[in-house]
Amino acid sequence: MWDSICYLNGEYLKLQDAKISVLDRGFIFGDGVYEVVPVYQRNPFCMDEHLERLNRSLEAVSLQNPYSPDGWKEIIARLIQSHNAENQFIYFQITRGVAKRDHAFPENIKPTVFAMSSPFSPPSGKILEEGVSTITTVDNRWLRCDVKSISLLSNILKRQEAVQAGVLEVIMFRDGLLTEGSSANIYAVIEGQIIAPLKDNRILAGIRYGLMQRLCDTAGVIYAQRQVSKAELLNADEILMSSATKEILAVTQVDEKPVGHGTKAGKPGAIWKKLFNAYQQEKQLQCGTAPAFLA
Repeated sequence: MWDSICYLNGEYLKLQDAKISVLDRGFIFGDGVYEVVPVYQRNPFCMDEHLERLNRSLEAVSLQNPYSPDGWKEIIARLIQSHNAENQFIYFQITRGVAKRDHAFPENIKPTVFAMSSPFSPPSGKILEEGVSTITTVDNRWLRCDVKSISLLSNILKRQEAVQAGVLEVIMFRDGLLTEGSSANIYAVIEGQIIAPLKDNRILAGIRYGLMQRLCDTAGVIYAQRQVSKAELLNADEILMSSATKEILAVTQVDEKPVGHGTKAGKPGAIWKKLFNAYQQEKQLQCGTAPAFLA
């Protein structure tokens, strides 16, 4: 890992040689934003959508985008080429830059721009066959979850709750309503419909969150956005999870209880399978991946 090439402020260098100032506002305050782009067969997936979200995050924190879309694509292409893995994920972040410690925005400083590539393995066959387990928890994060901020302490604490419980992810609720996971969007399947939480400041609208409606159209599944209560989610026919690295997964257990009803409880469901296949089709179209459809 340490021998891999990264990008830092206009230079390509080994990750072990990359250095930033201790006065960088990303280090001192978590003052910056980031993106993660999955790469399949050396082709970025949903690249334009990730760059559009980067712009929204930068705008929300009053930072200018240091590069054009073509500039970002050039950096990302070079990082992909420098890595020997066919499947990767690209992490890139922009902080406000280096200045004396002061909460107020400093004037006339350059942002710090960093990007790196890491190998990436799509979800395993075991996870696809069995689904994943989760626990519920209270969402006590800040109220600008729509900004993809590098200040992730609340998410880290929630992720650690999952680790300590021996599950993959948490499912969070604010005032009794579904928001998201610590690093994933969550959906309920109720009477054959995919129900996504409302797109507002309480969630980070993931790229797969935006893609979900298109996947539903492809799969012939009805899609809706509305508030989902905890009781509704726990009584759902299926629960789905999505993120850049998790793709689309079936949640088959919540708080040690199986998801679903009757003989289908605790197993990946038919709606998940349709959407998983639609996602694989989208990967095939964008990145030229080999067919990986579930029967």
